[in-house]
Amino acid sequence: MLKVLKYLKKSWVSVIVIIALLCLQAATDLALPDYTSKIVNIGIQQGGIENVAPDAIRKSQMENILLFTEEDESILEHYTLVSKDSVSEKEWEKEVKKYPELENQDIYVLNKVSEEEQEELDEKMARPLMTVSILQNEETEKTIKEQMLETIPEEQKAILEQMSLLEVVKNMPEAQLEQMQTTIDEQLDQMMGTMIEQAAISEVKEEYQALGMDIDAIQNNYILLTGLQMLGVAFVSMAAAISIMLLSSRVAAKLGRTLRDLVFKKVLSFSTKEFREFSTASLITRSTNDIQQIQQLITMLFRVVVYAPIIGIGGFIHVLTKSQTSMAWIIGLAILCILAIVLVLFIVAMPKFRKLQDLIDKLNLVSREILTGIPVIRAFSTEKREEERFDEANKKLMKTNVFVNRAMSIMMPALMFVMNSIMLLIIWVGGHDVDQGILQVGDMMAFIQYTMQIVMSFLMISMISIMLPRAAVSARRINEVLETEPSIKDKAEKKEWDTSKKGLVEFKEVSFRYPDADTEILEDITFTAKPGTTTAIIGSTGSGKSTVVNLIPRFYDVTRGELLVDGVDVRNVPQAELRKKIGFVPQKGVLFSGTIRSNIKYGNPEMSDEQMVKAARIAQATEFIEEKEEKYDAPIAQGGGNVSGGQKQRLSIARAIATDPEVFVFDDSFSALDFKTDSKLRNALKEITQDKTVIIVAQRISTVLNADQIIVLEEGKIVGKGTHKELMENCETYRQIALSQLSKEELE
Repeated sequence: MLKVLKYLKKSWVSVIVIIALLCLQAATDLALPDYTSKIVNIGIQQGGIENVAPDAIRKSQMENILLFTEEDESILEHYTLVSKDSVSEKEWEKEVKKYPELENQDIYVLNKVSEEEQEELDEKMARPLMTVSILQNEETEKTIKEQMLETIPEEQKAILEQMSLLEVVKNMPEAQLEQMQTTIDEQLDQMMGTMIEQAAISEVKEEYQALGMDIDAIQNNYILLTGLQMLGVAFVSMAAAISIMLLSSRVAAKLGRTLRDLVFKKVLSFSTKEFREFSTASLITRSTNDIQQIQQLITMLFRVVVYAPIIGIGGFIHVLTKSQTSMAWIIGLAILCILAIVLVLFIVAMPKFRKLQDLIDKLNLVSREILTGIPVIRAFSTEKREEERFDEANKKLMKTNVFVNRAMSIMMPALMFVMNSIMLLIIWVGGHDVDQGILQVGDMMAFIQYTMQIVMSFLMISMISIMLPRAAVSARRINEVLETEPSIKDKAEKKEWDTSKKGLVEFKEVSFRYPDADTEILEDITFTAKPGTTTAIIGSTGSGKSTVVNLIPRFYDVTRGELLVDGVDVRNVPQAELRKKIGFVPQKGVLFSGTIRSNIKYGNPEMSDEQMVKAARIAQATEFIEEKEEKYDAPIAQGGGNVSGGQKQRLSIARAIATDPEVFVFDDSFSALDFKTDSKLRNALKEITQDKTVIIVAQRISTVLNADQIIVLEEGKIVGKGTHKELMENCETYRQIALSQLSKEELE
């Protein structure tokens, strides 16, 4: 898989941008639960009041608070006393509008403080605020006064009843005051941290009401401001997510294009040996379906490799650094459950993923064979058998796909069950913690969101771990193609052509065997084809005729001996330069979808129309081309399906003639022509091949009668060489072939 991913280097800028955007998205997604917690805890439960240390407090109330702390100086240094005499008239009006109670008494206003100073101040003022709150509580005041009335003289009772409890406390002896403080501290110690903070903030809220501040406005402003911040963060996350998907899709598509291009170029360099090893159906599957699998993986890969770990680790850190640590074990339980489900599916479905691609290959192979061989299938009435063969391959692929899809369909409900169960568990455990004051409701909601983010990150990793094996199989299959070295390749150093031997083709004791074959197909083939002459090769079926001419353009390399063109061994020159010198017409005429014009000009699209028409005339193709309404612009279907076999061969011959090569090689290219057309075509060829080398492979004696040199092959060996007349006299094999086709009179 890593070998395939190295081709992402062409998109390295996009990859860096994607990673940066993923980090941004992860940061924004991790921030959202905190905003939810703030809206619930502070905006709703605390009325929009964030801090224990009030922004403003009456002077009398501040004196009460300072009575119960030794930090009075460090608290007062953060406040400024505001009175009518201490500020200008304009500032006074502004402050009175904000704090109406200022008209009746002086107030302390909090100075601008840092976040750390705010936290220290909150901690210093929480207990004193709660102490004052307790002493100002009517029930507490009544209870303590009743206890005191029992122990004091009658004449002091009337005075005590008229005084508030705080006034009484101020006049208490120090020892008695310390005893009361100890009792209150014991009560406060029984309360959890969040409960003290919430209770203290409730006291701050009452103080704000006493100052005449608009409590509803404070709450609404806080919720609105936090909501807008949350909306902004969500918008950034959305924009990042959209950009990531767009860029990921582009990177994946670019990688797919690169891989298809590399595979296609590699396949073009393959010799017949490599095509036999891979099969055409498999190469098509690798170029399409396999690359598609990798492309789909890459689209998701960045979100999983970068985003999921950040979300998972980041969410866990947030949980541990907040007040929800008591429920951290629930996340561990969720992860274990998810991993267990994925592991089971991984073990069950993995072997099937590996099998899928091979089954797709098989289906493509069967489909290709059936579609290509439809005429034969119909001729032998074997449609039923071929339907059964296709149905068998189709059913195997269907069953494997159904099994994999069922396994995957089980995974999502199972994982959703785990997620919902975990949510219920969080609410159950968190509800008890909220009841005991260990946790706030907003914190519990944030914990649920963080847990879902962590679970989803593991879910994403699990999904990619299931996609990865199939993509890995596809990557391996693609690498097999890319890493396969063609058996026929150009040498680093090339030799120059010998201009004195232009067009000369020499076979010197050439032997050849197919790869992995035990015996040689050709043995000691020696002959020379000279410019201005026609060399014909004839023999029975399987004698090696086509193999001999396939060695000339180097479709195969000779096993032993030398094959020279223009005085140079074909293995010592670039294949492209060699094939430019050869006009090769294969045994089976192959045309490409397009027009007659594009097919004739296939070897040289820049040639003039005059050259094209001349080539068509020599190939005896003009007679059927001129009959068509569009002439040379008449369409040609894929593979030449809309022209006859003879027309296909003539267009193939015209294509070779149009390139004006040094050597013409006709591999049984006249077999589909009638005798009249065959004769006219060979006569026309003589006009343009006076200084060219012509090599013809033929089955018909009539095609080779007038050749300057006839090579007779039998079981891969030359058993005769000479003219028609010479071979009739001294080659029994040739004589038998000739007499089987023509009478003695016709041969003479």
